[in-house]
Amino acid sequence: MTALVERAGAPPAHRAPSRRGWTGARLAPYLFVGPALLLFAVFKLYPIAWSFWLSLFKTDGALQTFAGAANYRRLVADPLFWSALGNTVTILLVQVPLMLALAIALAVALNSPLLAVKGFVRLGFFMPMVTGLVAYGLLFAVLLNPQSGLVNWALGLAGVGPVPWLTHGLWAKVAVGLALTWHYTGYNAVIYLARLQALPADHYDAAAVDGAGAWQRFRHVTLPGLRPVMLLTIVMSTIGTLQLFDEPYVMTGGGPDNSTMTLGLYLYANGFKFFDFGYASAIAYALTVIIGILGVVQFKVLGERS
Repeated sequence: MTALVERAGAPPAHRAPSRRGWTGARLAPYLFVGPALLLFAVFKLYPIAWSFWLSLFKTDGALQTFAGAANYRRLVADPLFWSALGNTVTILLVQVPLMLALAIALAVALNSPLLAVKGFVRLGFFMPMVTGLVAYGLLFAVLLNPQSGLVNWALGLAGVGPVPWLTHGLWAKVAVGLALTWHYTGYNAVIYLARLQALPADHYDAAAVDGAGAWQRFRHVTLPGLRPVMLLTIVMSTIGTLQLFDEPYVMTGGGPDNSTMTLGLYLYANGFKFFDFGYASAIAYALTVIIGILGVVQFKVLGERS
């Protein structure tokens, strides 16, 4: 009777998956993802793991001996490491807020309906971002040269004495901060501009009907609308500043008197000048931990408000 109930040609109720189906449709995603995973493992995971293993060794000339956590204990007691960390944090706390504030103001200006030739103006502010790091570092080193730089020449015309941009500790930090601000402000402004253009115009119209002025609309409509991308730019700028290397390397070489020595520059010096790769790897992992902690804190503090 069961055979009569089943329709002719109907597939059995339980059929084992064919090997052809597994090697075809089911295996295809793994075949596509496999090369990317292999490259990631070879060029990312392996160097990361090897760097940690290397941080457990002490380098003495061409000889490397296992030292356990000695490099990390040395790092805690190293005054130059803490000086480099202090310099990096100083640039982070001063330059990044200034840059992002300028980027927000620039984005609001670029979003104005009164602005003519918007595309050309926006391109002009974004162009510094496509300039090579070494190229614009050399450019600022020439412009801010204390003896023959164009900036001091212009200040002299205005009756201001020469500024020791690259030869004084404080002014060297200012010089690096100026270079960073010039290079990244337009990039962040474009990110903010994209978000501004996505904000509903109804919010501004409702605020205007309620009698809100320009500042009140900016405070209560624009800034809350920018919070998600503000979190993005703050996190990205924090990571980039903590890894700062190119600008101080090209402009000041970490001087004068290590006043612009950053963690990235100190890592490079230990690894490729002194060939102490174990200690350089320990610095890299310390920097990774610092970036991770700050990233978590920023997401906890700012993410809840976004």
